Amino acid sequence: MPWKECSVMDERLQFVARRLAGEAMAELCREFGISRKTGYKIFDRYQECGVQGLTDRSRRPYRYGRQLPFQVENYVLNVKREHPSWGARKIRERLIRRFSDVNIPAKSTIHAVLDRHGLVERRGRARHRAQGTALSSGQTPNELWCTDFKGEFLLGNHKYCYPLTVTDHASRYLLTCEALSSTREDYAFAVFERLFRERGLPANIRSDNGVPFASAHALFNLSKLAVWWLRLGIGIERIQPGHPQQNGRHERMHLTLKKEATKPAALNFLQQQARFDDFIEVFNNERPHEALDMKCPAEVYQPSTRTYKGLPDIDYPFHDKVIVVTNCGRICLGRKKINFSTVFAGQAVGIKEVHDDIWLVSFMDYDLGYFDLETRVLEPLDNPFGPKLLPM
Repeated sequence: MPWKECSVMDERLQFVARRLAGEAMAELCREFGISRKTGYKIFDRYQECGVQGLTDRSRRPYRYGRQLPFQVENYVLNVKREHPSWGARKIRERLIRRFSDVNIPAKSTIHAVLDRHGLVERRGRARHRAQGTALSSGQTPNELWCTDFKGEFLLGNHKYCYPLTVTDHASRYLLTCEALSSTREDYAFAVFERLFRERGLPANIRSDNGVPFASAHALFNLSKLAVWWLRLGIGIERIQPGHPQQNGRHERMHLTLKKEATKPAALNFLQQQARFDDFIEVFNNERPHEALDMKCPAEVYQPSTRTYKGLPDIDYPFHDKVIVVTNCGRICLGRKKINFSTVFAGQAVGIKEVHDDIWLVSFMDYDLGYFDLETRVLEPLDNPFGPKLLPM
């Protein structure tokens, strides 16, 4: 019979009593379900220590091979209490100067000692929350375009469709509605490049803070698509998170689009795109709009006079150096590598030394932030991006 967990001490006493009465060790061990080695160990403990020897003993090691000497650990704690702002690195330097004949622990060991005694301040992870920008009024055609992905829906072939829509804010003109298979950035690039070639360039584009229009963890929440717009001289507008009413005209168009072109959904992308094209034709040329004095959007909208000619060259005549950002998002100055942002990969930025080893980083006409060659960390300025005014 094996030991009963609820009465281990009683089982051991019974085992010893029967052994003292003369029963054979092998028979007892077989009956109690233990090995003879365990049986002899229990009986030997009883002979050495009496009944007290039958109690459970601590399994804690007698010593730890890598345990810090208590003098060193106390010194670490005393230094930390004397200088609360000091971390493991500075305390280790003090140890090196104080104890020359002792193996100095690593920084991680010192940090673990401080943490074990509650002397480490745990910081929450920094979370970069998206923020909206200033919003323009968009009173004339092409002063402001609005863009968004209408909520995805399932086609008849069980594939999701993500409609990318762009409207002119002033005229309500629906510039495009593309049935895409995802919100990938390269798909959006293709749609906007075709649109710019056909309609010209707007002064500003308004969007929400989702992909591919913005990137939650990038500098100023920019995306590669947004940087491309900036290169083309287009101002960026973003609504505040949780405030879709700031893009209300566009969202109202989405409601009409949903009712008339997605219910029921088409079988595949080609058929769904045909429905979107029919909707665009009716929405722009046949459907009167109350806010336009019952005119159709096509009667108000005119293509932009700013033609698309590709990316213009960037010049930095007032900066000390022009550096192309690497594919991994770094600025390389000599042998120094400064983490910048991957959304600017391949873009030329200007840097200017404004103080001893303190450099200003600019992109086009926008000053982005400062870095020094010691820390090699960019300290961003206030968000410089926002709406632009059309030239008079």
